[in-house]
Amino acid sequence: MPRLQPYKWITLLMLSLVIPMGWMGEVPRKIILNESIRNLYFHVPMWFGMIFLLAASAWHSLVYLRHRKLQHDDWADAYSVVGLLFGTLGLSTGMIWAQFTWGAWWSGDPKQNASAIALLMYLAYRVLRNSFSQPETRARVSAVYNLFAFACLIPLLFILPRMTDSLHPGNGGNPGFNSYDLDGRMRVVFYPAVIAFTLLGFWLSNVYTRLRRISHLLQDRYS
Repeated sequence: MPRLQPYKWITLLMLSLVIPMGWMGEVPRKIILNESIRNLYFHVPMWFGMIFLLAASAWHSLVYLRHRKLQHDDWADAYSVVGLLFGTLGLSTGMIWAQFTWGAWWSGDPKQNASAIALLMYLAYRVLRNSFSQPETRARVSAVYNLFAFACLIPLLFILPRMTDSLHPGNGGNPGFNSYDLDGRMRVVFYPAVIAFTLLGFWLSNVYTRLRRISHLLQDRYS
């Protein structure tokens, strides 16, 4: 039986803390937020994980353009798939949170709109990849688009929403959670949640890449 690498044990241990504490741990009693503040343990770490994964995807695309080795395209593909999954979960949990705090699943908040645009850009990346059958052409064109998408991701999520009014904490003049809600009880769970979900994303990307390589070997063998 293969032994788990240390980061996988860390992931499992942290998730075993985060998930029970996220649902049952003590949280501050804030007006409007009430128990929905628990979503901070899931919604925000998903976005952190997405950003780290998409950054890793962009890095491997850059490395591919320099060295033209297809394994880097496989890694870029894997990180983008899991990053898109995390982004979708982050947007979904954000919509649930918005329903209970802002009174609507989708309010047209700048942060919501920018997040949706970013996810659509990476959905387009998936479509683009599937448009090419020749591996080298697919890898080259996808790598260029991936770098463009990540370059757009940063201003969409971190710059443009701060330039206008927003209901989202930390944007449009609203204080972030760190300044008024994230007390010591929540930090004990929140920071491990960010680490745990990010490591889980890299673990899933590793599994996806290995499956892709097995698929390549089977295609080469039976083609």
